[in-house]
Amino acid sequence: MTETDKPPPPLTEKALPTGRPSRWELWVCGHRGHVTYHPDEAELANRLTARSAQGPLWRCLRCGDYVLGAPIRRGPADQAPLVLRGKALRQSIIVRLLAIERLLRAILLGFAVWAVIGFRNSQETIQQAVDRYVPALRAAGINVDQLALVQDLEKALQQDPSRLTLIAVLLAGYAVLELIEAAGLWWLKRWGEYFAVVATSIFLPLEVRELLNGVTWTRAAAFIINVAAVLYLVISKRLFGIRGGRAAYDTDRRGEQLLEVKHRALST
Repeated sequence: MTETDKPPPPLTEKALPTGRPSRWELWVCGHRGHVTYHPDEAELANRLTARSAQGPLWRCLRCGDYVLGAPIRRGPADQAPLVLRGKALRQSIIVRLLAIERLLRAILLGFAVWAVIGFRNSQETIQQAVDRYVPALRAAGINVDQLALVQDLEKALQQDPSRLTLIAVLLAGYAVLELIEAAGLWWLKRWGEYFAVVATSIFLPLEVRELLNGVTWTRAAAFIINVAAVLYLVISKRLFGIRGGRAAYDTDRRGEQLLEVKHRALST
């Protein structure tokens, strides 16, 4: 075996302070691709590359695997792309799942706006509309009579028609709030986390009142998700100065980057 055919050095605990890559890091790299970087510092670059018979290999900053081909980017080491690894990566996945849940809520609220506007001058009930347009619900065995959204809409349509426009506007505003939450959380913005906590907390007393008026599985599930989301964001994202606040959050967000580890290795 020649010098160029030697395999890359094994990944060691010293090189990767969080141990071997987790399934989350491997999963993200498998779906979004590896993140390779060529630092301008020659000695540091040598520690991130190896050679094989097929060509140069560069180490992925996320999972630590060696990847065949030229690096995606290059530049000074301190300008390397921020790569979420370990706990920070797991948190980002949870936050994006929460963003998807907020998006689904916005869609349901959009349906509510459509129903209030479309049926305010009609004697047809929401129940009949669901039976006509969404027969798949019946086929799936879902009892739409027990859906909190359907119950609330049927109550709304019993109001004076002059009030229905106001109800539709309020529902549309609520849907916009959910969309803003979804966008901020999906893009992992700090303001999005604050916005989600404040907006969700404001509506918690209303949800408690609805539960006192009558418990349904949809209302209970929504309440549990909202309380859990508020607690998770405040604690894990260190909002409002909790657990060290923004400074500790930024440290968590950056985490133990592979280039930082290599810098320490050069200084020893």
